[in-house]
Amino acid sequence: MGPAGPCLEAGHRPLDHPPFLWSPQLNAAPADQIRLLDVQALDTRLAQLSHKRSSLPEHAEIEQLSSDLAQLRDLLVASTTEESDTAREQTKAEQDVDQVRQRAVRDQQRLDSGAVSSPKDLESLQREITSLAKRQGDLEDVVLEIMERREAAQERVAELTERVSAVQAKVDDATARRDAATSELDAEAATVTKDRQVVAEVVPADLMKLYDKLRAQQGGVGAARLYQRRCEGCRLELNMAEVNDVKAASPETVLRCENCHRILVRTAESGL
Repeated sequence: MGPAGPCLEAGHRPLDHPPFLWSPQLNAAPADQIRLLDVQALDTRLAQLSHKRSSLPEHAEIEQLSSDLAQLRDLLVASTTEESDTAREQTKAEQDVDQVRQRAVRDQQRLDSGAVSSPKDLESLQREITSLAKRQGDLEDVVLEIMERREAAQERVAELTERVSAVQAKVDDATARRDAATSELDAEAATVTKDRQVVAEVVPADLMKLYDKLRAQQGGVGAARLYQRRCEGCRLELNMAEVNDVKAASPETVLRCENCHRILVRTAESGL
């Protein structure tokens, strides 16, 4: 059995382990690394603007109002259909009344003309006139009942039409407010995007490539400032071994945080 390896205290690395904070074979001028923080700040602002745009309160307001409006329109269609149906029903009932009335008039004219002389026929004609009068009365009651239902339907249509107009006005207002807010945010985002392009063009391509890769992996943050020995990406403080690695590294060396793996940018406030 071979000799045991060096005994290490918890949290210490083997002496021959390369400094884990370094990005091998990647160097950049300190000024370019600091410019990376400017790019990160602009990317953060773009993310904030995008989040603000998607979470505008008008979005939820419009969604709720649109749902209410759809329900009201469905009710309006149903009420309008009911009003149309009762209108046809009323027309048919009135036609039935008119037919009975016309027949009763003809029978009464026959009776009054004296054309019917047979007592049996006269009795039959009188019974029919009486029956038609009752039938006409029943049909007229039906017409009144239908008219009441139609009037109620018309009132319902008028009420729902007014409510639809009121909610539609609220939708239009909320939409206008959303569009105005969106336009303002989009304008700012366009300005920030142009500023980012200007700054990013100055940063070396290989450094930007690494930054963009890390930003995609780390929730939108690819570079973080080392402030008072603390990584502002993961908010963890470097231990003494890590601080010594940073001190030993050349200013041009691109460092990485061991915990979050983001690019770690040194500034005058790094606390080294």
